Amino acid sequence: MSENSPDFSDDTGTYESGLPGFLGTIDEVIAKAEAVMLAVGVILMAVNTCVNVIARFVFGEGLFFSGEINRILIILITFAGIGYAARHGRHIRMSAIYDAIPPKGRKVLMIFIALFTSVVMFFLCYHSYGYVETLYSRGRILPALGFEIWWIYIWAPVGFAITGIQYFLTAIKNFTSKDVYLSTGVVDGYADSESEV
Repeated sequence: MSENSPDFSDDTGTYESGLPGFLGTIDEVIAKAEAVMLAVGVILMAVNTCVNVIARFVFGEGLFFSGEINRILIILITFAGIGYAARHGRHIRMSAIYDAIPPKGRKVLMIFIALFTSVVMFFLCYHSYGYVETLYSRGRILPALGFEIWWIYIWAPVGFAITGIQYFLTAIKNFTSKDVYLSTGVVDGYADSESEV
């Protein structure tokens, strides 16, 4: 286990970017916005689901708009969550080859991975924006809530853009530091603990 291995037991504190200056400020602002979106989204989904279940049992009929609200919140949580996972180094890694490479090679590979993933995220952002434009041009509305359906899919390009920015910032962090970083604040490594499976 290396000295710089991440501690995964508690990452609920305030987020501090590992980037200096303006880039660090951007990173922290995006992190706060993501945290608020995820927290509010999960709480609203739980409250909506509980109220719907209680309404079903007490009044014999659930809320007619509950399914649509949960659909909106699932989309929000999913696309805000991909940026959060990238920021905290929680994305899925297949690292058999990566782990066998010496540290300098890992740094080069991590920079390539971060830049490539950033490009892919911006590519998906572009195409998801096109999808939202298509939905907008069709004018479809949600049957229960009555507003245009493109509003709920706006989170897809926003989430992809935030994730693309996060991976780009990770590449910059790896360019400017001596350690290998999975994200701007998470150093590459493994935590040895009894709780790991």
